[in-house]
Amino acid sequence: MRQTLETCRGVYNSLLNERSHDYEVFGKSPSRLVQQAHLPVWKQTHPELLGVHSQVLQDVVKRIDLAFEAFFRRVALGEEPGYPRFKGKNQYKSITYPQMGFSIGENCVHLSKIGTLKAVLHRPTEGTVKTCTVRRYGEKWFVTFSCEVQAQPLPASSEEIGIDVGLKTFAALSNGEFIANPRFYRKEEKALAQAERKFDKVKNKHKSKARRKAKKVVRRVNERIKNCRHDFVHQTARRLVNRFGLIAVEELQIDNMIRSPKAQPDPDNEGEFLPNGAVRKAGLNKSIADAGWGMFRYALTYKAESAGRVVANINPAYTSQDCSGCGYRPDKEHRKTLSDRIHFCPMCGLALDRDTNSARTLLKIAVGQYSVLA
Repeated sequence: MRQTLETCRGVYNSLLNERSHDYEVFGKSPSRLVQQAHLPVWKQTHPELLGVHSQVLQDVVKRIDLAFEAFFRRVALGEEPGYPRFKGKNQYKSITYPQMGFSIGENCVHLSKIGTLKAVLHRPTEGTVKTCTVRRYGEKWFVTFSCEVQAQPLPASSEEIGIDVGLKTFAALSNGEFIANPRFYRKEEKALAQAERKFDKVKNKHKSKARRKAKKVVRRVNERIKNCRHDFVHQTARRLVNRFGLIAVEELQIDNMIRSPKAQPDPDNEGEFLPNGAVRKAGLNKSIADAGWGMFRYALTYKAESAGRVVANINPAYTSQDCSGCGYRPDKEHRKTLSDRIHFCPMCGLALDRDTNSARTLLKIAVGQYSVLA
């Protein structure tokens, strides 16, 4: 399997080099179909390609095509494009069988050109198996089967809920309930820092046993954080989908929220910069990433779709400022700051938790019962 990954990595880099070279010389890069047609020719001069299933190699061409599609999309949107890069050693970590070349046994998985491997199947496959992806994570190997399944609607529910995610609590619900923020990364931060310090001492001793051992400890801590967050997010999303028929959530642009502040040159001192709060913002970004809001909304959306529930993505603008009782929106001078945790409306006298008020506003917007009073 390691050899297959290395062969696919070489093919990926060759395809990328071909696209870049042809564009510089001829002004046009080869298409996906053209590059797929090159594979049989390459097999005649590179016998190692014969040890990889043909559809796995075709999937490598597809990955290159998707990388360039994403690149041109970012260029069109005016974002920082990030030209596709070559894959270094150990950077190509998965292969995919798109349609055939694999089969599932009772306690094993057969992969064409690789062999039959013992496997722990944590649950039976459902529906029609479409693709098989083999991924390496450290010294562990995982096989993921993508299946086409029928929706499994739950019994109808008339309950509706608004959800406001945050850092003090993971989520505040419009009914007054709160979901605690587990802060998995913060709990493991000291253990991770200690493991990384030990790795730094031996990171230049390549191919040494001490380096491999230290790197394994760092990887194990990161894996533990990832697994805990994944388990929490999916269980939380499942409980909410089972209970509520309509779920209103904030459509947060998380990538923009965790973007680092730009440097501010000092006009009075050439070559120096003014304070821009980058250190403080880095700590906030770490907490936002630790919360896993994006993963939560994704899990909530696809679970609700399968269960026949409705998830409404609401623009979060002014939802923390507007009153959920009467719709009053204060002017700029009287708006709440982040330190104000209690919402109090001078118009109707409503007083409640700031995040609960925001969750109620989200729900009212979702059901069309919201109007703003100036």
